[in-house]
Amino acid sequence: MNGSHDPLPDNLRWHELPVPELLERLGTTAAGLSSPEAASRLSRYGPNTIRAAAAKPLYLKLLAHFTHLMALLLWAGGAMAWLGEMPQLALAIWSVVFINAIFSFWQEHRAEQAVEALKRLLPAHATVLRDAAERLVPAEELVPGDLVRVNRGDRISADARLIEEWDLRVDQSTLSGESHPVRKTADPLPGQALSRPELPNLLFAGTSAVAGTGTAVVFATGMATQFGRIAHLTTQTAEAPSSLQVEINRMTRVVTALALAIGTLFFALSVAILGRELHTGFIFAVGMVVAFVPEGLLPTVTLSLAMAVQRMAKRNALVKRLSSVETLGCCTVICTDKTGTLTQNEMTVRELWSGGFGGVVSGVGYAPQGTIAAAGGGELPESAGVGRLLLAAALCNDARLLPPEGEGAVWKVLGDPTEAALQVAARKGGVDPVLESSRLPRLREIPFDSVRKRMATIHREGAGETAFVKGAPAEVLSLCTSMVRGGPVPLTPEARDEVLRQVDGYARKGYRVLAVAERRLDAQLAEYTPESVERDLVFLGLMAMHDPPRAEVADAVQKCREAGIRIVMMTGDYGLTAETVARRIGVVRHGEECRLVTGAELDGIEEQHLPALFSGPVIFARVAPEHKLRLVQALQGQGEIVAVTGDGVNDAPALKKADIGVAMGVTGTEVAKEAADMILLDDNFASIVNAVEEGRAVYANIRKFATYILTSNVPEAWPFILQILFNIPLPLTVMQVLAIDLGTDMLPALALGAEKPEPGVMERPPRSRRERLVNRPLLLRALLWLGSLQALMCLAGFFILYASYGYTDLLHLPRPDLLPYRERLLTAPGEVYVMATTIFLVGVVCAQVGNACACRTERISVFAIGLFSNRLLLGGIVVELVLCALIVYLAPLRHVFELGPLPSRFWLVTLCYPVLLLLSEELRKWWLRSREAGRLPGGAS
Repeated sequence: MNGSHDPLPDNLRWHELPVPELLERLGTTAAGLSSPEAASRLSRYGPNTIRAAAAKPLYLKLLAHFTHLMALLLWAGGAMAWLGEMPQLALAIWSVVFINAIFSFWQEHRAEQAVEALKRLLPAHATVLRDAAERLVPAEELVPGDLVRVNRGDRISADARLIEEWDLRVDQSTLSGESHPVRKTADPLPGQALSRPELPNLLFAGTSAVAGTGTAVVFATGMATQFGRIAHLTTQTAEAPSSLQVEINRMTRVVTALALAIGTLFFALSVAILGRELHTGFIFAVGMVVAFVPEGLLPTVTLSLAMAVQRMAKRNALVKRLSSVETLGCCTVICTDKTGTLTQNEMTVRELWSGGFGGVVSGVGYAPQGTIAAAGGGELPESAGVGRLLLAAALCNDARLLPPEGEGAVWKVLGDPTEAALQVAARKGGVDPVLESSRLPRLREIPFDSVRKRMATIHREGAGETAFVKGAPAEVLSLCTSMVRGGPVPLTPEARDEVLRQVDGYARKGYRVLAVAERRLDAQLAEYTPESVERDLVFLGLMAMHDPPRAEVADAVQKCREAGIRIVMMTGDYGLTAETVARRIGVVRHGEECRLVTGAELDGIEEQHLPALFSGPVIFARVAPEHKLRLVQALQGQGEIVAVTGDGVNDAPALKKADIGVAMGVTGTEVAKEAADMILLDDNFASIVNAVEEGRAVYANIRKFATYILTSNVPEAWPFILQILFNIPLPLTVMQVLAIDLGTDMLPALALGAEKPEPGVMERPPRSRRERLVNRPLLLRALLWLGSLQALMCLAGFFILYASYGYTDLLHLPRPDLLPYRERLLTAPGEVYVMATTIFLVGVVCAQVGNACACRTERISVFAIGLFSNRLLLGGIVVELVLCALIVYLAPLRHVFELGPLPSRFWLVTLCYPVLLLLSEELRKWWLRSREAGRLPGGAS
């Protein structure tokens, strides 16, 4: 055999080729490859592993937290302070950058391990046929052309085409996202318009065999497999900055430009008008820059997001990236999988029909807890034959139920979820499948196939044999000649119509329906074939089941509608099943037309036409990873902020590309979890809605403490302006500005970040991407209204103190601020000046108390939500006042910030500030509400 053939083309349609041609194309035989040929191919094609992309070094990830725009601005501010001979100021500013960077890095440090997770899903060994003998080889040594043996329970190691199979069923949930095992065939499939994962004669790396056996020939390994393509998509998908990061960067640029412009302007004015030396003018300009830069905003945003992450974790939403919290708040579209996300991923028998009687089965999931009762209430009569129906369904069955292991564990299933549902129903009806399988041991099985649409098992019962058959109702019913009504009676045309009407009724409810029948084999058959066994059957009844939606999903969907968030279902399941679930939970409303689009149809739609698919209700079914990624990109191209939920390997690229990826924590694969920004610890779709509400609250709270912090910038900046204009002593020094921004303001600002959502936050449409974090109304409120009020009150206190000590000519005050601090305290004007700066600082702190309360709401009265309802804010205010008292009265701190003890009568003056500011803001809110309600001129009519 020639071992130097060309690399395998990716576009070969392996599923169409007859086995002899397939083996010839792959350069192998029915005896497998020879060992030398396998070694040669391993050298040519490389090991069967997922190739990892070069990861960003850890030090670069850490460095990024020191070099974003706000950090660079603060680095520059510290450098200017250092050059201006204010080392204490420089070190204080730089410490803010350092602490914030370390904290952010620690919070956000999550290694990008999606590719490593893919590797871990691959098995360690595989059974191959080499040199005409079976051998166990490491999975990484598989090569194209290898013949692989697949047995029940094996994890498949490479993409391969089946050439032999015996009732082989494969769990492809890690690839397709759907839990139903797929029946495989070795037949060639020419002309099939199916995506590659849908082709029943192909096996895929990372999936597992749950039943049967088979032999397959490998045609793709490593990065050429479906897993490899997903890994490539995942590593090639770049992460875009969140909307909050964009807004913070934008605000940083605006603040930088504003601060530098003002600093430059006042540097020129101080030198040109006041005649100061360049060195003194530079120090003054640094003060102006520091006053206008909100140093406390960056750590406050980071800490507020971290607190939100902790709150969301308590609500079963684990956020990996801090900025993802806010992104959820402005989400406009949620693209969700069906199985395991909207549904419980647990097939459940809900109703049954036997002997002309309908029964209702209670309980959900795989826990055998529940009862079977008559549809109208009470018990089903013996004549209904329910016991025989349940017995047949339990024995014509290859699934196994696994009881809980350990505290908090749940019942699990090994095998087909549909068959597991039948076993659960049997247990609820008092039939023990384990005991009955011992009493009626299985002798033969005729496996299910897609042509017959049924399966049969033959059991020893007494002195003879009994065949149990289950499958699609129409197919099974066509083989029946009698039915159970107290005993076997002829199956008349009227009875047959009755059964079909019942089937239609279940179908309209969205149930999956199976029919069950039996036949007594009085004599041993010469051969057990479908033709010899599946005839003259006795119809036992119907089992109607479905994968139930999560109980809380319907309410969550309704909340999404009220919040203006659209839900788009993207699933690997069949379209009609998906539509039934969508209508049941409210994704598609009653009477609303819904378009079904399959993955095969998406392949024929060009990129520019994808947005048109979202013009109305739409469900995407049988989609592959590439389809989900394309759809997410199309939505983002329309300006949507997209959240994508998923749990399987197939979801990883879309999870990473989305504005926020949401993975399932219980059923999700490691690949999905690593690619996602958020993990739902309870796999509950409703937790997403809670996270959206939290995200909206976070954004509103960031605006609240941005207003709070920016407000104090005005009384911090006016002293420098007044000194330029009127040559008065500087009412507030640069170190005192930092004492406010990085000291007293911090805890109240953080407390505003913990504010609960205002009423109706989930009844508003999502925030527009064009809406700025710091917009014009916020700036007008913070700077012109609240800030100006603070500045007027603080300046009033400053001049009142001077006047109380006899300095009534306020425009010609002495200038002890030009002396060092210790020298000031040796003169009477210097002592008065120190007290005047102290009352100014204390005034800003006290006014910020009222400002913190005022910023808790934007429109409604703070008294409507409870003035004292935010206990964290009350604690922050207490700490704020204690810190203020400490830096005023504790000698070491007093010397650092150049303050002095303040007589008690002046404290009484400053304690009026919060009341005046809060009442003034309440009056403004009342005016806004009245204007909006039409009670004032200019309001709505």
